[in-house]
Amino acid sequence: MGRARDIRLAYLLLAPALLLLLTALAYPIGWEVWTSFTDLSPLNDRPTAFVGLDNYRHLAADPAFWRAAANTVAYAAVTIGVKLVLGLGLALLLARPFRGRALVFLAIFLPWAYPASVSVIGWYWTLSPPIPTAYSVFMGQMKYVVDGALGGGAWAFISVTLFNIWRGSSFIGIFLLAGINAIPPELFECAALESKSAWRRFWLVTVPLLKPFLALAVFLALTTAFADLANVWMLTAGRIVYPVLGTHAYWLAIHGGQFGPASALSLTLAPFLLAVLFVLFRMFDPPELERA
Repeated sequence: MGRARDIRLAYLLLAPALLLLLTALAYPIGWEVWTSFTDLSPLNDRPTAFVGLDNYRHLAADPAFWRAAANTVAYAAVTIGVKLVLGLGLALLLARPFRGRALVFLAIFLPWAYPASVSVIGWYWTLSPPIPTAYSVFMGQMKYVVDGALGGGAWAFISVTLFNIWRGSSFIGIFLLAGINAIPPELFECAALESKSAWRRFWLVTVPLLKPFLALAVFLALTTAFADLANVWMLTAGRIVYPVLGTHAYWLAIHGGQFGPASALSLTLAPFLLAVLFVLFRMFDPPELERA
């Protein structure tokens, strides 16, 4: 009864924010869903027509869509895995007292706190120097070698991936550090008495206690990877050499004038993200029977 009352109170407190989100998001999402079933385009010289699932059928038969989807999944999988490992390692490092920990914390925190619009320019100039120097010649040769060995667009994939990992691991590290600090230290002291193996204590005690924080960190990393349009756009100079679903939808809508297919393309992510959110929410807030 007490838990049910707390849940009702939580929903009541969240109601104003939920109402604001519904007001701000309901119309754009509804408009996008409706547009995905039409042939809306400023290039049409006739009224917009309802086409049903034709836009989705055309996407399923379009090799460019599957290439962008594969790039997006690979990009998300690589960045999430590396960010989670690095973030957890940084959190465990900062959880221990040592000389200079404040400076290390600041160095880890800065990549995420620094404006992405500024840092992404630094990354772009580092990987694609605009001024002819010996360094720019070296980086040009590196790009030629990487693209020649792994295929066109590989250098762009690596540059975008490294930037996302650099920023994202910083945020996840600070986030998981807050989770570690929220765990009563008595539990770690008991674990140290039960086992002398640091790996067993980490796997059997730290990971289960951090499961809600890890689940939320994975979802945040996933959503930022799928929605990473601005950084992909700037790091590739607006070219489609590295197409992900976000850039592909942008080119289709803004440059191609195909609002209907572009809306359908952007909505293909929704079922996947909702399924992942459901699984992670079950980890974050397990049912009563599992807790019992």
